[in-house]
Amino acid sequence: MSNLALRAISTIVLAPLAVLTAYLGGWPFALFWAAAAIAVLWEWVSLVSGALWIVAGIAYACILWLAPMLLRADQAGGFKALLLLFVIVWTTDVLGYFVGRTIGGPKLCAAISPKKTWSGAIAGAVGATLVVLLLGSYFGSRNAIALMALLLSVVAQLGDLLESWVKRQFGAKDASHLIPGHGGVMDRLDGFWAAALIGCLIGTLRGGLNHAATGLLVW
Repeated sequence: MSNLALRAISTIVLAPLAVLTAYLGGWPFALFWAAAAIAVLWEWVSLVSGALWIVAGIAYACILWLAPMLLRADQAGGFKALLLLFVIVWTTDVLGYFVGRTIGGPKLCAAISPKKTWSGAIAGAVGATLVVLLLGSYFGSRNAIALMALLLSVVAQLGDLLESWVKRQFGAKDASHLIPGHGGVMDRLDGFWAAALIGCLIGTLRGGLNHAATGLLVW
């Protein structure tokens, strides 16, 4: 319960800050995600060994900074796109955590992450989709954005598994202890990293570099 309390306190502090900087845009937003990317790179370098792993960490950190920046640069829908990602990833995390611990059942991928279950994964994906549907047309076309929520929820969970796999290669449980109750910054942002990457790619393919958020939201 003490760990859960720490997680809750950390979330109460960090989540509003993430939303506020996304709303403000400009240098506060750039500084927030630059700090996150630097922290993730520091954690990665502290965790791994070998030149190729270092290169992979640099790419990982750069994506964490660049994907949100490209989405937010679209003035027409940048804040909405970031808010959509936050809703999807946070809903997936919260429902996955509580449903997985409550129901349990078959493991999602025991060799990589022994605590994650299929019940938590399904609850997270379905829950994120339903929350986006309940928010109505704020984000765009209801049906299209709901499908996007389902896709990005699955992607976020794959990002979580990817980070768990990296840690397992080096025998680590947490990337660091920077965030009480969560471990490291990378532990907290692994799902967002993956969702932001795929969301940015989809948006850029549809709307171009200058309108990535519009490309993600408008169908």
